[in-house]
Amino acid sequence: MSEFRPNSGVTPYINVDGAREAIAFYKQAFGAEERETMPAEGSDKLMHAQIDINGSPIFLSDFFPNYGFPPVAAQGFNLHIHVDDAQMWWDRAVGAGCTIAQPLKTEFWGDIYGQLIDPFGVTWAIGQSVKN
Repeated sequence: MSEFRPNSGVTPYINVDGAREAIAFYKQAFGAEERETMPAEGSDKLMHAQIDINGSPIFLSDFFPNYGFPPVAAQGFNLHIHVDDAQMWWDRAVGAGCTIAQPLKTEFWGDIYGQLIDPFGVTWAIGQSVKN
């Protein structure tokens, strides 16, 4: 296992149905870089993986119902990506297959912001500060 060096105080850890497919999708949709994968013994599932998106780590794994971790829908959160070119990130994610939950637009607080849902049920927010 590679040494983990967090560059933020909190590292999201998401469980998805099809972690290998999710990694491939996140590479296409968000420019993810694959750092490590740890397959479960005797299975094509991943017990742990790390990708980096926009310089930040995200951990993920498959569900394991036989070990008490059944599939559940993503609940009450989004993964926010704050970038310099929200439209480019948005277009790439939508082109890869994300669905629009909240259109990308300039919001009342002044930033560009929108939300997408990926094919694995995870909600992503893309934001960009607008300079005055």
